[in-house]
Amino acid sequence: MSAPDAAFAGPGILLVLDGWGHAPPAADNALHEASTPVLDELRSTHPSTLADASGEAVGLLPGTVGNSEIGHMVIGAGRPLPYDSLLVQQHIDSGALRASSQLGSVLQQLAASGKTLHLIGLCSDGQIHAHVEHLGELLAAAAAHQVQRVLIHAITDGRDVADHTSETYLGRVSELAAAAGTGRIATVIGRGYAMDKAGNLDLTDKAVQLVADSRGTRTDTGQQAVHTGERGDEWVDPSVIADITDAQVADADAVVWFNFRSDRIQQFADRLLDHLAATGRTVSTLSLAQYDTRASIPALVQRADASGGLADELAAAGLRSVRIAESEKFEHVTYYINGRSSRARSVEEHVRIAGDATPDYTARPQMNLDRVTDAVMDASARADVDLVIANLANIDVVGHTGDHTATVKAGEHTDMAVARILAAARETNRWLLLVGDHGNAEKMTKQAPDGTIRPYGGHTTNPVPLVIVPASAGVFAAPLPEQATLADVAPTVLHLLGHKPGSAMTGRPLL
Repeated sequence: MSAPDAAFAGPGILLVLDGWGHAPPAADNALHEASTPVLDELRSTHPSTLADASGEAVGLLPGTVGNSEIGHMVIGAGRPLPYDSLLVQQHIDSGALRASSQLGSVLQQLAASGKTLHLIGLCSDGQIHAHVEHLGELLAAAAAHQVQRVLIHAITDGRDVADHTSETYLGRVSELAAAAGTGRIATVIGRGYAMDKAGNLDLTDKAVQLVADSRGTRTDTGQQAVHTGERGDEWVDPSVIADITDAQVADADAVVWFNFRSDRIQQFADRLLDHLAATGRTVSTLSLAQYDTRASIPALVQRADASGGLADELAAAGLRSVRIAESEKFEHVTYYINGRSSRARSVEEHVRIAGDATPDYTARPQMNLDRVTDAVMDASARADVDLVIANLANIDVVGHTGDHTATVKAGEHTDMAVARILAAARETNRWLLLVGDHGNAEKMTKQAPDGTIRPYGGHTTNPVPLVIVPASAGVFAAPLPEQATLADVAPTVLHLLGHKPGSAMTGRPLL
């Protein structure tokens, strides 16, 4: 491997622009509509390319949109990682999930006792946190074991899929239950309550009280529940189906969560189990994939090994890094980019920028970007820091609201932040690598199941820009390869730091 160009070698900044995807100009492309002169100039005058950030390139099923979790994991691992959704689907296709001894044991106990199986999860096909079809496999397994009573606690989406589509997905849940011959929707609640991960326990506890104690508005059907609120699918109020008696979790019941992604369900899972224990109820628990909960919840599908990535290589070389992000994305530049490892490393420093308790992203699309930028600049000025890794969350977080105007402003605020970080990089003689982790804001509408075009705040399969800016202006204009993936980021970063990529990495340095 050749040595990096002198204009690049040395300390640097890895800047992840969350949700920064690429698509042709269009009316629903918020990034095209935004005024982003700095990002536009960097892409046109410095080595740049488009990197695949979805599907098989990052370890997802073909055609599956990328997401922040797998995006940061692959950026850090330097190789595609079979994601939990892919591993779950493989277990379903092979029959291993239905044949699981763990699942079979729980279902046999329920069949013998006549107690209830409670299935909890996000009911959509967004493939970010869950897929509604996975529920069908669990229902079929329950029917095969002759479990007499199966209740479904449905979480509505509105973020990973187009808003106002939950009625369709709840209809699909009913179809899956009918096909399996078991299962009924017992409760319905929006993901804003059930999948908060920012520590807003008052929101989470509404979901806990709904599932554990049937505390919610009585409604005739799940579809009726989604029409009662005015804030969309994400904020469907806690609702209990009126004709179902004893919908709450009872002692000796079993609870199975069917989200495959951990981070937005684990707070709910922990709070629910705490509440059940405090009220004298002991239940069997399972999760479809591995969760990072305080409670020990057996997983039906284990994770892929993500060791040997960027964090391990930096630690082995004694290279100090500072990780910086707002609360919404803090785990991504620490836990996920480190291969889902919470192990403390002496060469790492973590800077978490705490936001508002109840942020309104449409009213404040700049979020706390000024404080994130200040922290990046402070870390860049330190001679003992080899690498600054930061996440600028605005494009993705505001994009998730589906509000086109606010997302345009988020892109513009991000551009201004990049200008400040670029100036700091040049003052401190650092190279700068900018990359998206998945697409989002470049596609703000989507065709709903009923054929209508609706606002869309979810992710895309579009590639993401990747730009490398040298420490010295006006040098090294050689183009980057036309084909790249997020797996190439870690090898490129190590190359720029003057170190060889790790042996576990299958990506390659782009220079």
